Amino acid sequence: MRSLIVLSVIFCGCFAQKDSGHRTTILFPRQTSTDHVILKTTATEPLKQFTACMHSYTELTRDYSLLSIATPSTANAFHIHPMPPNNISISINNEDIYFRVDPDVLDWKQTCVAWDSETGLLQLWVNAKRYPRKVTTSRSPIGPQMSLTLGQYLDHDIGHSFVGEMHSLNMWDYVLSPEAITESFRFGSNINGNIINWKNQPYETKGDTMILGN
Repeated sequence: MRSLIVLSVIFCGCFAQKDSGHRTTILFPRQTSTDHVILKTTATEPLKQFTACMHSYTELTRDYSLLSIATPSTANAFHIHPMPPNNISISINNEDIYFRVDPDVLDWKQTCVAWDSETGLLQLWVNAKRYPRKVTTSRSPIGPQMSLTLGQYLDHDIGHSFVGEMHSLNMWDYVLSPEAITESFRFGSNINGNIINWKNQPYETKGDTMILGN
């Protein structure tokens, strides 16, 4: 997860690449240890709270990595790790919390995770449905130096690689209300994060990752 990558048809060596206007869909076409996307946040302070929401579409029936965050001191600071057909693991500061969820169906899915370091309260929402809330033992804020990876876990294990499509990753430095999460599910790209904003987020990719129209 430490390697840097470029998301474009033509490779470049910086984080300058942006989309103008509405960001379209990212395609991860094959199982591989190399296809992934790196993002940078605008966070300048450690995250005491956050919410991350994203849409994904996959045929995978094995475990895979959606979003992984590492910091200089914690390799597994945050990780969304679906485990089909009906489990999702959320990692906070190397602590794994497991949620039992409805079985996957072959369709687009929005996954939202919200966490508050003061209370340890961890929330998982899938398609605007909140599952039973849990509490982490960790109370340490995350960041501010963070490396965010889409589609791969930090060890780049091919068995955890994502195959499919993603769009509308947004991240906030606070816990969204239930009403705001429902709105983000209904209206998607019209709801923009303040530390990750899908519409104008600098990014890099590696391998055969592609940008597609909607």
